[in-house]
Amino acid sequence: MTNKLKLIIYEEQTFKVGKYVFIDSTAENHNAVVFEDNCETGYFYAVDRNNDLKVLDGLHIYNVANVTDKHKPSTLKILWTEDESKAFLSINNYYHAMFDFRNKAGYCRNGFPEANNSWTKIKERTLTDRLIDNLSKAQ
Repeated sequence: MTNKLKLIIYEEQTFKVGKYVFIDSTAENHNAVVFEDNCETGYFYAVDRNNDLKVLDGLHIYNVANVTDKHKPSTLKILWTEDESKAFLSINNYYHAMFDFRNKAGYCRNGFPEANNSWTKIKERTLTDRLIDNLSKAQ
């Protein structure tokens, strides 16, 4: 029998696409992620908090110019699995990205940018609904 992992909301904020925002979330085991909209792009980062927020990996979420409903407020959630090994980025209840700290892997809907070959240990970075379903099952 396969059980689904429970996801816990660590951060939830309303923001506007294209307005500067920096939202971070650190799990009790010190795994940490940051979402940033720098007014041009939105990125989700895995970071090392022990090293002045050193970026381990970054995932492209959107280009502000391409977001059609940027005039509307959006709800951002950062969710962690119970074991704090995976962090998910949800915007308006849609999963845009996920970091798997145990396997040093990052996934986003457009698979960009390519793996950095230092922290990231996977080549295929595209986040799909099937991958989310597989990752969310208890292992």
